[in-house]
Amino acid sequence: MRWLFLLLLFQTLVYGQRKVAFSKDSTAYYIDLANFNKKINNYKSSLYFSQKAINYALSKGNSKQKADALFSLGSTYFELKKYEDAIEFFSKCSTIQSSVPPNSQQAICYYNIGMCYMNLEEFPKAEHNFNKAQAVYNILKIDASEPLKLQKGILYKAKGKTDLAAKLFNQIVSKSDIEDIYKTKAEALYQLGTIEESLNHNNLALNYYNRALNLNDRSKNLDQKAAILLALSRTNEKLLNLKKSHDYLKEHLALKDSLSEASQQKLDANDYQEFKESERMKAIEQMTKESEAQKRTNKFVKLISILAIALISILSLLSLSLYKNNIIRTRSNELLKEKNFELQMAKDKAEKASKARAEFLSTVSHELRTPLNAINGITHLLIEDNPKQTQLHYLNSLKFSGNYLLTFINEILEINRIDSSNIEIEYIDFNLKRLLQDIQNSMSEIASKNNNKFTLEIDQDIPEVLLGDPTKLSQIFINLINNALKFTKNGEVTVIAQLVEKGGDFSRINFAINDTGIGIPEEKQETIFDSFSQGSIEINRKYGGTGLGLTIVKKLVDLLGGEIGLKSEVGVGTSFAFELNLLNGCKEIIQEKPKSYSDDVLIGKNVLVVEDNKINQMVTKKMLENKGMQCKIIDNGEEAIEVMKTDNNFDLVLMDVHLPGINGTIATQHIREFNTEMPIIALTAISLNENREMLLSFGMTDVITKPFEPENFYRVIAMNLV
Repeated sequence: MRWLFLLLLFQTLVYGQRKVAFSKDSTAYYIDLANFNKKINNYKSSLYFSQKAINYALSKGNSKQKADALFSLGSTYFELKKYEDAIEFFSKCSTIQSSVPPNSQQAICYYNIGMCYMNLEEFPKAEHNFNKAQAVYNILKIDASEPLKLQKGILYKAKGKTDLAAKLFNQIVSKSDIEDIYKTKAEALYQLGTIEESLNHNNLALNYYNRALNLNDRSKNLDQKAAILLALSRTNEKLLNLKKSHDYLKEHLALKDSLSEASQQKLDANDYQEFKESERMKAIEQMTKESEAQKRTNKFVKLISILAIALISILSLLSLSLYKNNIIRTRSNELLKEKNFELQMAKDKAEKASKARAEFLSTVSHELRTPLNAINGITHLLIEDNPKQTQLHYLNSLKFSGNYLLTFINEILEINRIDSSNIEIEYIDFNLKRLLQDIQNSMSEIASKNNNKFTLEIDQDIPEVLLGDPTKLSQIFINLINNALKFTKNGEVTVIAQLVEKGGDFSRINFAINDTGIGIPEEKQETIFDSFSQGSIEINRKYGGTGLGLTIVKKLVDLLGGEIGLKSEVGVGTSFAFELNLLNGCKEIIQEKPKSYSDDVLIGKNVLVVEDNKINQMVTKKMLENKGMQCKIIDNGEEAIEVMKTDNNFDLVLMDVHLPGINGTIATQHIREFNTEMPIIALTAISLNENREMLLSFGMTDVITKPFEPENFYRVIAMNLV
């Protein structure tokens, strides 16, 4: 209480001094009191004194004082984030200023109106007012370019013109560090980070956010800092730096809670309503006084005035009733908002749980590839090393088990990629008949193994060239046909493609895969598309499989806009059918012959291997030496950069993506700064957040996926050496 008493005493002394200083100008005195209360967060008193200044200016008929008072009240509403009220009083101020020569207050009014509209996300109105502010500043020859550039850049970004926005933000960032533009420069860096993040350039975005946070420490803008911390958390999460992401998110939430408490302390909602109601009641009181003055001048008018007062009283009671009803309605709305917030929180938790599950499975699948690469690689090397006949059976069994596990991991990863929306539909020209014939040729050996007849029935009216995603279509057909051939013995498997409808630019095609196999029990048909679902434990033991193939099929068919169904009878057979709309293509399909290579290309080549796993180092080195190549092994990206700077004797680099210190992609970027010709092939166990195009964007020339398939391993190296 002691400090509160001292504060009140200080305020009283200041008020006394101000009153003496402004005894001839009461409007300025009230504005000064309003500004003082604003500084000590007493916004209730600040609103009161701003309104007193307006009333005094009106009583004196002084336009300049009225403009100053309106500007003061508008500024208070702006700080309280009551943007619509702020727009009202800034607009009234600018209207008065428009009748006098251009001045700085008029420009600031337009700028503040623009900022209000920015916060209300009414961007066209915001841009209009910023342009008006710029016009006034130009007349006054005042340089206010930096804050206006910032807002213009944000407007461009909102319109999707990110190139123009980035150009303006970079102009602000290039300015020297002076105290007046710390906040503006920090905001420009933050906006650049959001642009790079939207383009999935997460490393660049992280750099901008860190620079923005450093400048924010100087400007002390807490709202801006909260936004930057949230962006840092989000970007680190995308880069899988989960600890940093958690730390930044924790700091963001703590700051938001602090700001929320501070905001509530500024002006209670009841205080705000009380102030608005007070002004309304003052207006009613003024009307009553005018009626009484008129009553004193005329008896007839007196009677009318009495009736008017009675009417006003009734209206006041009605207004009070409406006000109470409005309070009840407001409370009901707040309750609904709370319930909606709870529902949103529950939805967010469910989405986070789903995302966590996908990321967990992706991480497990990704991490399994590294030891699996060692198992498959060593198995291949042992088979190539002329083992004993008694050992060959065990090695082939080990190779089969490794390939089975790899298929299982790939299917888990494919499901996660689809569920995470990290997969896009391609639209390229392809020949459907040739695609099905290629699949038939590749699976003829599986068909002959079970003595099955495998036939195609393709409608001749289907266009030669279609526009769609042949890769995903191939995945669907391969899974369905493989199942049909696996569960059918001494029978027939038929793939049918029938044209259902042909429009001007599309063709609707019905696909069916029929077999005469063991069939699916009726009670299992509803769950057959669920993950890890198979007919029975006995079927799994007899025929094998992961139970994920049909799950992938259904998700891909849904992704392509179709719906798959099945008909099956135990002992008779099964039919899977789905329909898709495919666009009609226009390009002639030229079938490329697969490129061949000779082992002679590999002999004597010098290869730099950047790999941190000791077993994978051994396997990779042995596989290279088996083809007559020489290699040097380095286990980190930093050393790889230094070696490439000083040693020009290498013909090719095999770069692991995940390395201690800087990863392989960043190391490749650095190497490309001084060597653009050297073939650099990425070695990666591709995860949910990786893809071939992303790796190539860092300057890599090709990609080899772990675990290595030996023939593909040598083919990719040879093609990049030719």
